[in-house]
Amino acid sequence: MKIIVLGAAAGGGLPQWNCGCDNCNAARAGRIPAMTQSSIAVSADGRHWAVLNASPDIRVQLAAMPALHPTGLRDMPLRSVLVTNGDIDHVAGLLTLRESQPFTLFATPAIHEVLAQNPMLTALRADLVARQPVALDQGIEIAPGLTATLFAVPGKVPLYQEGAVVETGLVGETTVGVELSAKGRRALYIPGCAELPGWLADRIAGADLLMFDGTLWDDDEMIRMGLGQKTGRRMGHMPVVETMAAMRDLPVGRRVFVHMNNSNPLVDPASTQTREAEASGWQVGRDGMEITL
Repeated sequence: MKIIVLGAAAGGGLPQWNCGCDNCNAARAGRIPAMTQSSIAVSADGRHWAVLNASPDIRVQLAAMPALHPTGLRDMPLRSVLVTNGDIDHVAGLLTLRESQPFTLFATPAIHEVLAQNPMLTALRADLVARQPVALDQGIEIAPGLTATLFAVPGKVPLYQEGAVVETGLVGETTVGVELSAKGRRALYIPGCAELPGWLADRIAGADLLMFDGTLWDDDEMIRMGLGQKTGRRMGHMPVVETMAAMRDLPVGRRVFVHMNNSNPLVDPASTQTREAEASGWQVGRDGMEITL
């Protein structure tokens, strides 16, 4: 199984267009690497690919990865797109993929329902893009030799669906993780997760690879920095410091943080927090990172 991190950042990317924080300014100046928004590509054979989450940056992400370039006039190695929730940073890129290109769009029925409510997405022609509902905990082939199993993780509805009361620990079809399997290898991709109950830890245990929500380093990070009024948990994300503590003794072959917010010190390869994460056995996802299992 081959995995490419197309984008390692959370919504807004790095630098975020309207943010003047230290990290964004450093990325603009080239002092730290820029990051595009959350997405990975996966293949079992190196020729046929599935993309997990269609970020708003998907055009430049596909252009930057030769493995995903056209192989003919209108022939693409892209076989499918799977989305893990209805967040804008995970579905807005579908509008870029409207160019009369056949592929299969996989999501839970609940997420498909959210997408169907957006009339702009009818630009994805129904005769070319098959919208395939996927039941939880049932494996489905998303590219030749590559099986994906969706499973519920604690999370919340997308921002544009929030009401007066927001439940951040919903467990169902709204926010899912993906278990990828090919040739006896098992990788888990969980870019959004609000907490780590025992049953989820049990599912993660023994994986060859875990790619996990690294949105904020600590819960009140954005408030403390003057960048927002919400905690990480209010946004449906488990803080990195708590994740590392909770998973300290969990048996996992390789562990990688993905979906980092621009405020997160992990986006700086030289930060104290990055060194701390690496000392705890974690890697920090970067655009273009390639992993072979």
